[in-house]
Amino acid sequence: MLDWVAMQNTLDRLRPVSSRQNALLKELRRAFARAEPTNDGYIGAEGVHLLEEAIRSGLHVKAVLFSESARNRAQRLLPQLAADVETVVVADDVFSSAVPTETPQGVAALVKLKSHSLEEVTRVGDWLAVLCVGIQDPGNLGTVIRSAEAFGADCVLLGEGTVSPFNSKAVRAAAGSLFRLPVLKMDFATAKAQLHAVGAKLLATSSHHGTPLSGANLAGKVVVVIGSEGAGLSRELLRQMDEVVTIPHSPKVESLNAAMAASVVLYEAARQRNYFSPQRHRDTEE
Repeated sequence: MLDWVAMQNTLDRLRPVSSRQNALLKELRRAFARAEPTNDGYIGAEGVHLLEEAIRSGLHVKAVLFSESARNRAQRLLPQLAADVETVVVADDVFSSAVPTETPQGVAALVKLKSHSLEEVTRVGDWLAVLCVGIQDPGNLGTVIRSAEAFGADCVLLGEGTVSPFNSKAVRAAAGSLFRLPVLKMDFATAKAQLHAVGAKLLATSSHHGTPLSGANLAGKVVVVIGSEGAGLSRELLRQMDEVVTIPHSPKVESLNAAMAASVVLYEAARQRNYFSPQRHRDTEE
């Protein structure tokens, strides 16, 4: 009986909304359509997993929308939300009009990312970063962000020509890492000047020439620079690198996908830095 009452009290938080012109729905549509934060700094996140990742990451959740057919998911999610989070339920067709996926899960939210600066990330000690220049596929960018967190990178920098990390496909591919890892936009020239000023080494990959990855020194302050999916980095940008490495692979394959190349280099950097040491992760948890 008590469980039923608790469930009913939880579901009573859901406010029914019928109009497609509701202010909350319009804000969510804009966040998804623009692939940029709203004026108040919120982005759209769709799906149960992403909402739970946002909550686990300590982000501020402004509002959560449920479709009528996803009311059962509200029972699981509402107890995780602060009391001031607005929660509404809408008809399935109204929900579908506000989100970008063709087969939505019936859960979407407005969440605010934490703000960061390059100075904060590079203030002291050794660190690892990724600089993306010209990555245009949002799925690839999301994968880079996810791999960066998985292998201990401290931030991801986004240079010119790179797709927005707030694109819904990028947010999904990052699988929650976007909520925790600093992701900063800046043009290559500015990034290079600031990174060299703090003693960082810029390192890129090439399919044709360079130091074999296993022979590269990835300790210290290192920035892994990743180019576009098709052309990679231009010759001009490659000349500005402090080091170029090659990733050995079968000659039957012309080159590696940008996200895959980034992941391989980041893994090697993590290995060299002893990132996978159980003691290191125990110290971090404590």
